[in-house]
Order: sequence, then structure tokens, then C-alpha cells
Amino acid sequence: MVYSRKRSHNKTRNIKQRRVQKGSLRTFFSFLFGTVILLSLFLSIVVAGGYFYIISGLPKISSLQDYSPPIISTVYSHDNRKIGEFYREKRILVPIQNMPQMLVDAFISAEDARFYKHEGIDFVSILRALSKNIEAGTIVQGGSTITQQITKSLLLSPERSYLRKAREAILAYKIEKALTKKEILYLYLNQIYLGHSSYGVEAAAENYFGKTCSELNLAECALLAGLPQAPSRYSPFANFKRAKERQVYVLNRMVAEGYIANIEATEAVNTPLDVRPRHNWYIEQVPHYTEYVRRYIEEKYGKDLLYEGGLKIFTCVSIEMQRAGRSSLQRGLGELDKRQGYRGPLKHLPSEKFESYSKKLQKVLAEKPLGPHSATEGLVIAIDEEQKNATVRIGNETGVLSLEEMRWARKPDPEVLHVNALIKSPHEALSPGDVIMVRILGKSEEDGVWNLALEQTPEVEGALLCMETDTGFVRAMIGGRDFRDSQFNRAIQSRRQPGSAFKPVIYAAALDNGYTPATVILDAPIVFKDTERDFVWKPKNYENKFYGPTMLRNALAHSRNVVTIKILRDIGVDRVIEYARKLGIKSPINRDLSIALGSSGCSLLELVRVYSVFAHQGYLMEPIFVVRVVDRNGNILEENNPEGESVISKETAYIVTSLLEGVVKNGTARRVRALNRPAAGKTGTTNNLNDAWFVGYTPRYVTGLWVGFDNEKPLGKQETGSRAAIPIWLSFMKNILTDKAIRVFPVPNGVVFARIDAETGLLAIPESKKTIFECFKEGSVPVEYTKRPGAITEQGQFFKSDM
Repeated sequence: MVYSRKRSHNKTRNIKQRRVQKGSLRTFFSFLFGTVILLSLFLSIVVAGGYFYIISGLPKISSLQDYSPPIISTVYSHDNRKIGEFYREKRILVPIQNMPQMLVDAFISAEDARFYKHEGIDFVSILRALSKNIEAGTIVQGGSTITQQITKSLLLSPERSYLRKAREAILAYKIEKALTKKEILYLYLNQIYLGHSSYGVEAAAENYFGKTCSELNLAECALLAGLPQAPSRYSPFANFKRAKERQVYVLNRMVAEGYIANIEATEAVNTPLDVRPRHNWYIEQVPHYTEYVRRYIEEKYGKDLLYEGGLKIFTCVSIEMQRAGRSSLQRGLGELDKRQGYRGPLKHLPSEKFESYSKKLQKVLAEKPLGPHSATEGLVIAIDEEQKNATVRIGNETGVLSLEEMRWARKPDPEVLHVNALIKSPHEALSPGDVIMVRILGKSEEDGVWNLALEQTPEVEGALLCMETDTGFVRAMIGGRDFRDSQFNRAIQSRRQPGSAFKPVIYAAALDNGYTPATVILDAPIVFKDTERDFVWKPKNYENKFYGPTMLRNALAHSRNVVTIKILRDIGVDRVIEYARKLGIKSPINRDLSIALGSSGCSLLELVRVYSVFAHQGYLMEPIFVVRVVDRNGNILEENNPEGESVISKETAYIVTSLLEGVVKNGTARRVRALNRPAAGKTGTTNNLNDAWFVGYTPRYVTGLWVGFDNEKPLGKQETGSRAAIPIWLSFMKNILTDKAIRVFPVPNGVVFARIDAETGLLAIPESKKTIFECFKEGSVPVEYTKRPGAITEQGQFFKSDM
């Protein structure tokens, strides 16, 4: 019994122990479960919090559906040819359907082979890249998908952090859900940077190959697709060999992905790549004109719209007329510069440096071979007095410079007329060791030696502006000899004294104040005294002579200063200033008689506007540079149509034109007769020969020409508007009018003609020695006949003769 009670007691104790153990286990598992729950909850909260932290402030991908990146603004000529581009990022948007499929395939093969299989993040590519990077010990391959690259470029900042990487992955996934694969490719191929300011495939195709992307072949597509990884490193401009190796890699990837066959890849590798230097539209086409347009658009619409807004700016400029103007100006300034003398060699070398210099020059010539009319440096190695020539080494080749092609190379002296100082021996200008500038004339067939002419870069400047008479469209504007040397626009920004080119303003005012072309004015000495300033002015004519009674027509034709001053004094300075304002001159004008000599500075554009009034029957046309501006969506922001205001009568305008035709036929602009068609115009030369002008017109165009030094140095003896400016004007006008029909200036109603005695300005008689058929406004024809020889002239017969 004792034994039974003991066993029963032990059993009971075991049961209690098991219960305790079970309770302990239950408590432990309960604690463990609770801990897990709490940890899970905590982790969930952390993960959720982290997720919400990551996605907080994420940009909305809806912005991609309204993709509107910065794109270039383009400037076009009057016939819609590109002449300029303005941009911060050179990008030209192109629809995905306009891209060749092989271009799309090339980029996918090179950048994201599994593009069509993943949903924004490619874990396979990430693991592969990680493995290769570990194997290489450095980063040799990335795992980012095309979609991730879009998020980097368009939605996130460029910072490197795990947070940004997480956000990138989330956004990439969202983009894949929101956009189609084609839409993603459209964004990518228009956004990606491909080197040398090229953003997107269209800009890159233009920059590297001078094509649109739709015109690219397989070889070119593969080269572009190899650029995204390192645009500078694989640039075909900087390292063609490396770019070619990268192209081969892309083609092999295309074969591996099944986009092309091996034979196609081989053909593409062997296809020559015509990689062209980028167009500098600014310099190549119409730089001063384009720069003026840039300033105008920036001032009116702001920098952001100009450089990012994708404006299309249509201008009035004619590329052919601009080229003709630039060619004429550069040639004319070169000839003028030679008349001023030779300023010496570029440098002088001792004989021991001849060989090293020639080798250095040869390297330059290897990239730009010699050819007729090209200019280059050369080294004078010998002078032959007997043959009167100089031997010039040009790299590895030899040239001969004859005396005839350097006779102009006298020492500069503005007081000596160049024709009186031509050199008679090469030794007067050159010495062995001189490094000089020469122009290639051609190569001798007998000995293969280049025939050369001595050149130098002109220091004198000039400007040309041509406006269409009827419309005000500015067809050409050259603001200086070379835009690369100076961006200053001397056609618009410069204010120089116009000299006698201002006189038509005074003569037009005179015609509206009682004068006629037949009015006679006495050309005789006159003295003006200013007692307050103790100043005496004795104006004189350019020839330092006086010509007695002079008809108004002849006074303008021969640019008589004294007669012009007398007319100005008679009608009044204030009246002439008011008249000048009416004709479009806005620059300050001196309120004294010196304006008769063109003492007040004005721009070439202002003077061209003045003459356009005479050419266009009294209408002042607003100069138009920009015809139309269109935004990226096709909305017209501005449109400029010809607008004219009648500021003087048709009769006055025609008579001034007739007077200016007289300047061409019989006066200071006689050189213009070589145009062989109706033309009118006036020369201008300032007192110290600092400025030379000619502004002239035909019924179709009015063109102004200015020549001078920026520092207002004298141009040289006899370098007047007739000598320095007209040849340039004439060369340009001949060029642009070659295929144009001849027009005459129309005679308006209200203008009548009468035969006049050329000496008296009265009606002619049979005994008149010289007569002219003169034009008058109705009611202003002289009523008195010239007195017969021997008749006594009544006092006061010459209405204006004693002024």
C-alpha cells in the first residue's frame, strides 16, 4: 500500500511537471509568436514607411505623356533654307515612325537587349553586370534598362545614392505600366545625349552625317548606337578608330540578338563612313544677319523661348545675295587695302629655321591641300633680281611670286597716291626669311611650280545692306569684313558721318520749298563768323574751286558743298532736320550748317531707308528682317507684312530720283554707268577721308555701302566714295541683277518736262549752247526764256544766284 501511494504520488508529480513544461512551452511559443507578429508588424511598418518615404515626392510620370523637352529654334532664309540655330540642347524631335527600324534595333542591342521582355527593371542584366564587374574588379558594364535611363534623364536628379536608385526602379516600373514600348523608345531616342551638342538621334544624324535619321544606313545607325555609353570617348571626330571598334561591337550585338545576319554586319563594317564636321550655320551662311535676328528674338520673346522653345523664324534674307555681297565686299576691301600699301611680313625667320617651319606648314597643308584661289602662308627663300621674282616655299612645294603680283607692296603713306609709288623690285618689299601670305593663282604645266600673288589681311572695314524697294524686305546685310574677326554690325550698330550722302535730304527739302532742278545758285566763297567763339568758317568744295552760277541739278551731281550750304541756310536747318526725321533718320542731328556736309553720324540702315523713299515714290517702308515667327506647335507668334507710309509726294520723290540719276550719268557716281541699267545714287566722303559711302538704287533694290576704319583712320589719298565704295556696290548689283529684267523709274502724274538752258536754268531758245530736258512739278516750270546773246540781263534774273 505504501508502495502504491508512493507510485501514485510520483505519477501525480510527473503529471504536474509535464503540465508545467507544457505551460512553459506554451508561454514560450506564445512569446515567440507575439514577437514574430510584433517584428513583422514593425518590419511592415518600416517597409511601408520606407516605401512611402521613397515614393514621397516622386515626380508624376504623366509629365512624360506631355513630353516637351528643350528643342532648337531654327532660322530660315526667304526660300526656307536653314541659316541658323539657337539652342541650349541641340535636339530635333522626330516621331518614332520616322526612325528606321534598324536604328531602333541597334540601340536596343547595344543598350538593353531584353527591352521587350522586362517591365522596367531587368534582374537578369543586373546579375550579369554584377558578375562581370566583380570578375573585372571594376565597373565594366551597367544593368540599367532603357526605361531606367529615361527616369534618370527626365524625372530624377543626377545624384548617385541608393535612395535615388530605388526611386528609379519604382518609376521605371510605373512607366512600363503607363506607356507602350514604342512610346518609351520615342522618349529615349529623342532625349539621349550623343556627343558634340547632339541630343537625340535626329540631331546626331545631322551633326555626324549631315542627314536626317530616316536617311541613315546600317553602318551609321550602329555608330550612333555605340555612342551613349561614352559620347566623348567614342566620338568619330575625336577618335575615329575607337568609334569604329564600338560600331563593330554594336553590329555583333545585333547579330547575336537576331536583328541582322552576319553578312549584313560584314557589309556594314565595310561601308565607308562619311563623317562630316558639324555645320556652323552662323559662320557659313549669313552671320551678321542671323545675329541681328537672334538679338531681335531674344529681346522680344526672351532667352528661354529662343534657346529652348523650338521657334521657326522665317527671314527675308537671300543666301545668294548675301554671298554676292560678302564676296564683293571682301574683294573690294582687299583691293583698297593694297592701295594703302604693304604692312610687312607676318614674321621673319633665320635660315636655320627654314626646314622646321616648312615641315610644320606641310602638316597643316596635309589637311587642307593647295588649290587655285586658296590663300596660305609661305616662306621667301630667295629673290631673283634678274627675273624680278621671289621663290616661296609652301610646305614641301615651291611657288614663284612675280614682281607684277606684288607691285602694290609699297610702304604705307596716306599722303601718296598708290599709282605713283608702285615698287620696281621685289627687294623693296621682301627678304629671304620673310613669312608672307600668298594666294594661289595656278600651277605651271612646265615645271609644276605654283604661281603666286602677294596678299595681306585687310585692316579696313566695310558694310553692305540691300533692301527690296517695294516691300522693305532686307535681302542682304553684311556688317563687316569677317564675322569671325568681329561680330560688330557696322550696317546697324555703327554711326558714322555720311558726308555728301546726306545731301539728297537737303535737296528733297529744297524741292518742297520753292526750288526746282533748274534753280541757279551762285557757287562763290562765303564766310561764317562766330564772334562768341572767335570762330571763322570758310567752306569750300572738294576740288578747292568755285564754279559760279550753278543749277541745282549740277550742284548735286558734282556734290558742290558751298551751294548745298547756301540752300540749307535759305530753307533753314530746323526744316531740314524735320525733313530728315520724316525720311526715317532717328540718330541725333547737329543743329547747324555743318549738316550740309553730312557731319551728323547715322547708320547705314537709316541712310538706305532714306533713299528707299525716293525709290518707292515717296513711301517710307519699314525694314523687315523677320517675316514670320512660329512656335513649336505651329502657332504664328508674329507676321510682318510690307507697310509703307507716304511721307513725301510722288513728284518730289521722282525729281530727287532724276537728280540722283544725274549723279550717275554726269557726276561723282559715273562708275555706276557700267551697270547698264537705270540707277540713281549718291557718293559720300568725309573731310578727312575717314569714311567712304555710296547709296544707290534701281527700281528693284536700294543698296548702301560704307567703307572705313573702325578707329577712323584716313583711307588714303583720293579714296572717296567713288573710288573706295562704288566698285564694291557695282560688283554686288551686277551680280544680283544679272537675270533680272531691266526696269525704269516710273514718272508719276504731276511731273512735267521742259527744255531748259543749261547755263541759265530758264526756258531754252534756239541760240542756247547747251540744253537739257528737265523735270518739274506742275506749275513750277520757268515762264521766262533765256535772253538772246548780247541782251542785257535784268537785275535779279537769277532767283537764287546771290545767296
